[in-house]
Amino acid sequence: MAGFSDKSILVLGGSRGIGAAIVRRFAADGGTVTFTYAGSKDAAEALAAETGAKALRVDSADRDALVAAVAAQGPLDVLVANAGTAIIGDPLTFEPDAVDRMIDINVRAPYHAAVEAARRMRDGGRIIVIGSVNGDRVPFAGAAAYALTKSAVQGMVRGLARDFGDRGITVNSIQPGPVDTDMNPADGPFADQMRGFMAIKRYAHADEVAELTAFIAGPHGAMITGSMQTIDGGFGA
Repeated sequence: MAGFSDKSILVLGGSRGIGAAIVRRFAADGGTVTFTYAGSKDAAEALAAETGAKALRVDSADRDALVAAVAAQGPLDVLVANAGTAIIGDPLTFEPDAVDRMIDINVRAPYHAAVEAARRMRDGGRIIVIGSVNGDRVPFAGAAAYALTKSAVQGMVRGLARDFGDRGITVNSIQPGPVDTDMNPADGPFADQMRGFMAIKRYAHADEVAELTAFIAGPHGAMITGSMQTIDGGFGA
């Protein structure tokens, strides 16, 4: 168990699902945690009361607001960019603005947040982007635009790892497969299809992703950088 009692941590998109599990994991190990949320005010307030973390309402698609929120945290030890959205379906029916918003949240937001955090981040800091196994594999129709964003994260992580490596700042992506959350429940309409692609025939739990995040953010992650840490039950095998 890595100790985070002296660490300043910012989680972008922390009110629900994987993000909330990450907030709980860092807070339980003593971290000073701030997290952002967009629309889930009640969930964010409940999580803040439960964990002692600080909740900030920030839309990750609003670049200026996001950069200002990151800058306001001062020197961070850990940045986790978890905020994300998915549009799955026939690309011929998508509204272009909706696709562009997904790109803003899934690609532009983690890039600008990472760069802003690195301006003040202490040497040896950690930048972690929650990506997706769909950056590697798209075994079903309708996920082209979403997969585009997650593949872009891979290139970003590799490049920023080199940009910040001389300061000992690591930059990595964690790539979950199907995870049991309210956005993608293990008993949802597509769950059987998703399990059919997996070697381990169950959805991951959000706290399993949080544990991997804590490992990468801890002292044992000091030489892990520019990597895609996949946790998908063999979805991409």
